[in-house]
Amino acid sequence: MAAIGAYLSGILGLVLRILLMQTSFPKWLQTMNEVVTPVTAWDRVEEGFSLQKEFVSPYSGDLLHETPLALRFLKTAYYVPFGVKGFFIMIDFFTMILLYKIAALFKDSLIREQNIEKKKYSLKAEKLVLTPEEVSSLPTLILTVHAVNPFSIMTLLAMSTASLSNLVTLAALYYFLKGNQLMCTLFLAVSTYQTFYPVIFIVPAALQFYLLKEKEVNPQYESSKSYWSKEAITSYLQTVGLFLFFVTFLLGISYLYFEGSLDFIYSTYGFILTVPDLTPNVGVFWYFFTEMFDHFRTFFVCVFQLNAVIYTVPLTVKFAKTPFFLLYILLFLTSIFKSYPSYADAALYTSLLPLWRHTFSYFRNSLFVGGMYICCMVLAPILYHLWIFAGSANANFYFAITLTYSTAQIFLVTDLLFAYLRRDYDLYNGTEHKNVDGTKAAIVLE
Repeated sequence: MAAIGAYLSGILGLVLRILLMQTSFPKWLQTMNEVVTPVTAWDRVEEGFSLQKEFVSPYSGDLLHETPLALRFLKTAYYVPFGVKGFFIMIDFFTMILLYKIAALFKDSLIREQNIEKKKYSLKAEKLVLTPEEVSSLPTLILTVHAVNPFSIMTLLAMSTASLSNLVTLAALYYFLKGNQLMCTLFLAVSTYQTFYPVIFIVPAALQFYLLKEKEVNPQYESSKSYWSKEAITSYLQTVGLFLFFVTFLLGISYLYFEGSLDFIYSTYGFILTVPDLTPNVGVFWYFFTEMFDHFRTFFVCVFQLNAVIYTVPLTVKFAKTPFFLLYILLFLTSIFKSYPSYADAALYTSLLPLWRHTFSYFRNSLFVGGMYICCMVLAPILYHLWIFAGSANANFYFAITLTYSTAQIFLVTDLLFAYLRRDYDLYNGTEHKNVDGTKAAIVLE
């Protein structure tokens, strides 16, 4: 039954996308700043193709910000059945397959890890213990969420190149869970090569492959060894070494592809890091740097970019035993704090969010956050129109809704962190907590 449900969800999602592709909706979405950015807009890619036909470097101006190999790969869109639209539908099809496989691997690892730790659980936490039957529907649920996810649908219809970036990231997550170090580091390298920010995902990957090696020796491994032991450091260096090799290889191939030119470096990574294009989007960079005096700009660019990656350190310390959850949280945070975010980033983390449905009962702001997301999706294009076209609003109106969107994401990720830690606490200490005098105790996250 689960397999039938998955097939039906996948078919529903594909049919819905194919039908919407035949409307005028995609053309409108391609103009929405919430869906496409200067980094992911398909019309910029097409302009890059046109420049190449005229034997002009696509990186000679300030137009194209895709990597050389991605640009070369995207050319194949014209040679698949049904052209560019068919190409992006194929990407979404492979995305569905990877989501299903990731969920299947995750549910197995969830039960496996639970069985190892089960003897430590409190007797009063029986209702929190998951059974194979409870998680058996997880792949179908993930596929269904993606099929009807408005963020995923809008990203596909707008033909955003972020669809390809999301596919590569999902491939890295799949091999992460599968325990294939070579393929995981390869796809992490490709993801980093494309969008830069996934470079921090190598931290949970290094932890994951170290823990897997320890569990091969001792299946009941309980993290008794130091994470800074000689064996651990050797494992980390091996993972990081593979990752750096693949990144260097990709950059080298790009250099040769453009006949020894390094123009693409600034047009891709330099563009992401220095944020020269302040076209409004769903992030916070654009408004802040529009108001910023030029002599403060370099300092605050560094601060904002550091903010996107600095949480890696404390989160790694806290979640070293659960590398996949750590990776998901880092994925979520980079989606919020990157320089050019879009709904494509939300499409990725919302499609994966049901993996943690066993923590949903601990969420505190679900209704509030859901309402914020809906308001942002409805009001963002309206306020942008009032500002740019009608002239009856100003930048503050649009910034207010993008700030609300960022706040909703922060509330959601903090809710997930609280729920995960609270459930983990209850597993080991029971669900009923009382003070010394017998009154009900309140559990506070510090």
